[in-house]
Amino acid sequence: MPRHQKPFVVFKRKESKYFYLTINPTSGLPLAICQEWNRKSFQRFPNELLIHCNPKTKAVAETGAIALIGYLKKLNEEGRGQRITTDEITVGAWIEKFTTIETSPRTGINASRNRPYSPDTINNYKSYYETHIKEDLFTKLKMIEAEEEDALEFITRLSVKKFADGRILGGTRTFAGVVIFVRMAFKEYQRRNRKWINPFQYIQPPILKNKSRDALPEDEMLKLFQPGVLKDTMELAICSAMFLSGLRRSEIFALKPECLDWHTPKITIKNAWQNFDKINKVLGPPKGKRERDAPFDKVLQEAIKKLWEENGQHEFVFAYKDGTTPGSSWIYGRFREWLARAGIELKGRRIVPHSSRHSLASILEERGVSLRYIQDLLGHSDLKTTKHYLHSTDKTIRDIGSKIDAAMEAQTQETPKIVPFIQKTG
Repeated sequence: MPRHQKPFVVFKRKESKYFYLTINPTSGLPLAICQEWNRKSFQRFPNELLIHCNPKTKAVAETGAIALIGYLKKLNEEGRGQRITTDEITVGAWIEKFTTIETSPRTGINASRNRPYSPDTINNYKSYYETHIKEDLFTKLKMIEAEEEDALEFITRLSVKKFADGRILGGTRTFAGVVIFVRMAFKEYQRRNRKWINPFQYIQPPILKNKSRDALPEDEMLKLFQPGVLKDTMELAICSAMFLSGLRRSEIFALKPECLDWHTPKITIKNAWQNFDKINKVLGPPKGKRERDAPFDKVLQEAIKKLWEENGQHEFVFAYKDGTTPGSSWIYGRFREWLARAGIELKGRRIVPHSSRHSLASILEERGVSLRYIQDLLGHSDLKTTKHYLHSTDKTIRDIGSKIDAAMEAQTQETPKIVPFIQKTG
């Protein structure tokens, strides 16, 4: 008597780390649909089931197979089950999928890695698509028909396109961003269709040239903490977070009291504002999608304590009396004033608020702190360095903090009638 065929079979091919799936007619699905899912990778799952795309165990793969069968039955009842592959999709329709979190083929994959999409990233993709991709001839082709020559022609048309002010798009950050975005979308299509030849496979991506920022040397950085430069407690606290902890602007204003470890001491960076310059800002993970620790120097500790004495403790560390936090332009508006009050001349240097992170990194490097740890401290790479460097880093920053304390105390003793270092507002 023949053995009853199982509704589905989950298996791994020899020397492959991926699971594959075959659906049989005993699942209740029509033969045509079952044939489409004969020995297919889980990475071919539709967008609605992306959470099941990369099973790590057979049990998880079987759960995904059951979910897929249920999904296909529903589509079949609606008359849409016969065609779920991406063979007929156009270049434009495929790229457009990446412009919203709900439809992006990358959303489920990123979520499974605990690296959710940033709203800023999605907004950039949407802007690239609407402004520079949507109307191009390239978008009318089917994905399976696109060839390298088509991709190069698209890049050529994009490079000679002009901005509203007459500038050529080629060579700009926008040009690089658009090309890199499109290459990413094609690479994702290739991941789902392994035998397909990616037209961007042998086209090198453009190199993004970040605007260089200069660092303040230690002696100039110390000038920012002289009396009369920082006018109130909020300015002192935020300037300290910038130069002594290396926090980004979006991280400073997202910092919560529970992230402050007063005993170690250290700051755990858990949050940052996404869309910080826009109305619809969202609280999300910091850049790099991972937590990290930062030094919590005595100067910053005392400034925060005084800030809370003046304004009260609220949801966020750096808050006014009513609980609101400074806006996205707060630091930009005051940073130039700090430089001017401190008598720091730029002399052709590009010193901006983000230079505080460069300054901290440069000072630590001069003191012999491991570059790998500095990258970890500033959130530039994965957590691969050992934590015993934290002690030496904290000591270096404590040395700087001690110099600030000494300068403040000496100034007060020499000129007791001078305007105090921290003036109360109002």
